[in-house]
Amino acid sequence: MSTAREARLESLTGLRWWAAFGVFLYHMANLAPLPIVEVLDLGNYGVMFFFVLSGFVLTWSARPGTSVATFYWRRFARIYPAHFVALLLAIPVFYSTSPNPDQWWVKPFDLGVLLLSVLLIQGWSSQPVILFSGNPAAWTLTVEAFFYSVHPWLQRILVVLRSRAAVVVAITLIVLAFGWRMLELASPAVAGLPVPIPVSRLVEFAVGMCLAHAMRSGWRFGVRPVFVLGAGAALVIILTVDTATAWLGPVRDIVRATQTEWILVFCALLIASVASRDASGGRSRLRGRWMVALGEASYAFYLVHATAIYFVLGFVGKQSLGWEGIIWYPPLFAVALALAFALHLGVEKPLERRMRRWWDARHARKLTQTPVSPVS
Repeated sequence: MSTAREARLESLTGLRWWAAFGVFLYHMANLAPLPIVEVLDLGNYGVMFFFVLSGFVLTWSARPGTSVATFYWRRFARIYPAHFVALLLAIPVFYSTSPNPDQWWVKPFDLGVLLLSVLLIQGWSSQPVILFSGNPAAWTLTVEAFFYSVHPWLQRILVVLRSRAAVVVAITLIVLAFGWRMLELASPAVAGLPVPIPVSRLVEFAVGMCLAHAMRSGWRFGVRPVFVLGAGAALVIILTVDTATAWLGPVRDIVRATQTEWILVFCALLIASVASRDASGGRSRLRGRWMVALGEASYAFYLVHATAIYFVLGFVGKQSLGWEGIIWYPPLFAVALALAFALHLGVEKPLERRMRRWWDARHARKLTQTPVSPVS
């Protein structure tokens, strides 16, 4: 039990990089769409992977005795400094006092709307001008902030569950997600319910929490990652390739109607498989030095990649659909990666370290202070 809890699941860090890269490919279609645009569009589900992984990692790394205030401060130190600097970089790209109508991504400068992004509350609105305010990629941070706020309380519920019970809860949540999707498809009234985005994504986070708790309690998912990836490749084919096969056609239609939930299943299985392999001491290329380094910079990469893409889009315009557009991918990737490492090494990492040290020193001073008795 102790060994399992102390294991470093570095393969998950490497895996996180591929999710960020998938989101990059998704956004590149706005600049240079390729003939496989249906496949690249699935890169948008990298965000879902982040949400499931966030629940898993926070639960796996939770330690008894950490106060709620300390947890909140550490999460703030982890995400906010890089977010704020990335926001400053994004404003000149996505805002103008006299926007060009042909540049649909450029919005009129509005300080009030920008402040919503500063406070990380823009994601509670479904209106695009608010949801994608400031740095458009940062709407997910509203969702993460909501997850952070409820994690300590969900964790208190989880601790009473045994490993199998936690797995059953994860499966139940996924089944309920499928059920809710079917209700939405069957009833326009259900589909039109104004569920806030952070609340609607809570299942993804909770599934990750349940899987991590089950693993902390000794459970292991015995399927090797290569087989999960094979199943994922089959899912991609079903979602993107049109065929006239009599039996595959109806299956494809059903899977496509519930593709978000199927991809949630894939994300959960992949994380459980990779984490179980690490916890059991298995070999993994995802733990390589460069993969871990890329994974550590993936948050910064996520924050800046869209800014780099849309900056270039503003000068060259959207390219025609075709394989010739691939020439834009390497230079944009290189620029986004350079910006990411500059943000990660120059802002994210050092400021998080300083902020955590300040908090820990402050906490230590409080513990060592001796109350002064009142003079009678």
